[in-house]
Amino acid sequence: MEAKSKTHRKTASQKGNGKFREFFIDQLKDIYWAEQALLKALPKMAKAATSEKLAQAFEKHTEETKGQIRILEQVFERMGEKPEAKKCEAMAGLVKEAESIIEDTDKDTYTRDAGLVMAGQKTEHYEIASYGTLVVFAEDMGETEVAELLQKILNEEKKTDISLTMLSEGEVNDKAVRE
Repeated sequence: MEAKSKTHRKTASQKGNGKFREFFIDQLKDIYWAEQALLKALPKMAKAATSEKLAQAFEKHTEETKGQIRILEQVFERMGEKPEAKKCEAMAGLVKEAESIIEDTDKDTYTRDAGLVMAGQKTEHYEIASYGTLVVFAEDMGETEVAELLQKILNEEKKTDISLTMLSEGEVNDKAVRE
């Protein structure tokens, strides 16, 4: 009987049935809200962009974000939880900042685009930090499939960040400086 209880404790520990698991789920709720908020903000950012390439990048990320929300719903399911959002104050602030950039810059300028790239990269960096940590947390709990799903999102976020950097360095900033 002693061997069974040790095995049971190890399994419970690996699956994170305590406070750490609760914290992990809470952070999933946070990033779930963040993705939903970003999904609403990205079309506004695309519409405000001067550069067609930048608008297309935001449109592409809108579609990726829809897929990421579906993946998060799978993560909740695998964790035995109902998908639930908890307001993410960080993303709320980043979205508000993006809206301010649109309000504070002139329409049809690359200065606005430079600001939009900056706002986009701030959201990406927040997401990269969040997903990177969540992947490690899932691995630490022995939730391999959850970690793999979250890693998929993390990889997409990193690619989006790189594409925004390339747009910024390849077109937007040069034109903004000349305005």
